[in-house]
Amino acid sequence: MEVFIIILMLLVLIGVSNVVHRFVPFIPIPLIQIALGASLVMVPLGIHLHLEPELFFILFIAPLLYNDGKHTPRDELWRLRAPILLLAVGLVFITVLVVGYSVHWMIPSIPLAAAFGLAAILSPTDAVAVSSLAGRIHLPRSLKRLLEGEALMNDASGLVAFKFAIAAAVTGVFSFPKASLSFFVISIGGLIIGALVAFLIIGLRQLLRRAGLEDETMHMLLQILTPFLLYLIAEELGVSGILAAVAGGLVHAIENERMAFTMPNLKNVSNPTWSVILFVLNGLVFVLLGLQIPGVSNTILIDPTFNNYRVIGYAILIYAMLLVLRFGWTFLFSRGGRWFGNQSKEVPSLRILMLTAISGVRGAVTLAGAFSIPLLLQNGEPFPQRDLILFLASSVILLSLLTASIVLPLLAKKKSTADDAEKERIEREWQIEVMAAAVKALQESSNEKNEFAVTTVISDYKIMMQQLGQKDSKVNRLPRYQQEQAGMRLMALGIERKYVNDQVESGQVSRDQANYYLQMLEQVELILANKLDLGKAIMKTLWRRLKMLLIIRKPSVATGFSEPDMAALRTLKMQCSQAVVDEFSRRCTIQSDEATEGVLDYYQQMLDRLRRFTMGSRRKDRSFEDCRRELHWIAIQAERDAVQVFFERGDITRDLAALLRRVIRNREASLYELEEIG
Repeated sequence: MEVFIIILMLLVLIGVSNVVHRFVPFIPIPLIQIALGASLVMVPLGIHLHLEPELFFILFIAPLLYNDGKHTPRDELWRLRAPILLLAVGLVFITVLVVGYSVHWMIPSIPLAAAFGLAAILSPTDAVAVSSLAGRIHLPRSLKRLLEGEALMNDASGLVAFKFAIAAAVTGVFSFPKASLSFFVISIGGLIIGALVAFLIIGLRQLLRRAGLEDETMHMLLQILTPFLLYLIAEELGVSGILAAVAGGLVHAIENERMAFTMPNLKNVSNPTWSVILFVLNGLVFVLLGLQIPGVSNTILIDPTFNNYRVIGYAILIYAMLLVLRFGWTFLFSRGGRWFGNQSKEVPSLRILMLTAISGVRGAVTLAGAFSIPLLLQNGEPFPQRDLILFLASSVILLSLLTASIVLPLLAKKKSTADDAEKERIEREWQIEVMAAAVKALQESSNEKNEFAVTTVISDYKIMMQQLGQKDSKVNRLPRYQQEQAGMRLMALGIERKYVNDQVESGQVSRDQANYYLQMLEQVELILANKLDLGKAIMKTLWRRLKMLLIIRKPSVATGFSEPDMAALRTLKMQCSQAVVDEFSRRCTIQSDEATEGVLDYYQQMLDRLRRFTMGSRRKDRSFEDCRRELHWIAIQAERDAVQVFFERGDITRDLAALLRRVIRNREASLYELEEIG
């Protein structure tokens, strides 16, 4: 029961980290999750979760690297094969030699073999942390692919080097020829075994399909089990389970491209399932890392035999050496002009080289490897300076994450040279891309029963896309305009709310109808509120609900209205819209601006639609209307998903993603108003 409670608390912390990140987006989620994990240990709840390295690798690293291998473009990996191998293999061994000797020279109490072990476990970059930072900072595409490819491969080289270094420290025996041969056997063997096992699993799935077993749930279960099988089989055969997971992911990427046509429904099940799994695993990796760091740090910091300033200085010096080595290595081997897969003889800029160096963040793989250091040597003596090695490893992890979080945004930020017209064009193009994703989702949702409704909603989207495609379009042009229009919409809601309250006091509208209408306005207000105003909007909503309970003392009616009641609500909406039109028309006569005119135009269109509805020109079958509503919400969600995908891939900046979300929020608010009274 205790383990279940701990796991439940960790899952809650993952959710909390995403909420916190929403309000402080400049702090990357990994750092937030590490801080939350550390705070859980420091609170006197008696929580302690031992990090089991082997379990950590199979439970977290195997599926995460399998997924990365499945989604990393194979053509780009092949194009960048030379720099990836130079970083994933060459830089690892250079790091082991230089940092290993330097650590032994700075701290003689750490034997040379153990110093090599520390350098080896510090050499691999963390794939999860790299992906998180790359999506947030909008790194250049080639650099992003290079870092992903390096992170896929260098875990194996770093862990193999670490394994031999620790074995030498424990036994006192080391053979360089044997270690070199074992490295190639373990690495190449891991890739071959991973590919073979992946082909066997694909063959099994094909046999099941030929036997008539087309159940998506069963095939999804095989997908989930695949990375664990790849890792376990490879490790049992004495080769790299990590590289086996990567190779299996690359092979399954080819198979998935074909299965998308033969089993289209499986994709609809697979994508959201893997999304949830990866969300949880990514979060748990850093929360668990945060759980371990306080204990590791306290062991050294409270020990009187260690000078705290000196050991912290050691950690800073080691991280500085890692940065200098990474920068020097990339500069040295970029002079050939093929560093990023191009044929140019031009050496990459200093900015790109600095981005490459600082992007090499360390993460949970480093700490998990450090925890696998045995407690005792072969002769029964304690492993020399094990606690200090753990402290140095955890300190370098934090330093790399902090440095990348602070410096990378400054280096990656490009000076804006485009004028307003160019910005508007780019914004319109991405709005069209987002709407195209909604159209694609609608097409995938089409069937015989809803075909006509799908066609209607797609037609609406195509009209909006056509309007955005016009050069003189004034729809949703600038972020500032979007913010001003949202402010005007909130002001209009205030006018509607005042009008309804006046009607209630004069007895023109019943309490139930007024409560229903006011609740609708509150929901629209919450949809429109941006992240800075969301807390204020929620507090206002709670205060109004409390007054409604204490003063009116009559529960609101949210459902169950008769058709006459709905007709009365439509009439009330027309009256409220007219009140807004009158007020905003007066504002426009005094001082006109684009945002005010946009809201005025919106309410005039609302009046036109309600009048046509009242006159009976839009009477349709109720089931058709219900289907159309559902399809509209599917399209809205598809737009949100597309924005998130574009942002995570680094195709759009955070500011542009925020603009697109505001556009979607405005469309959602308009849709909500129409559906509630339609």
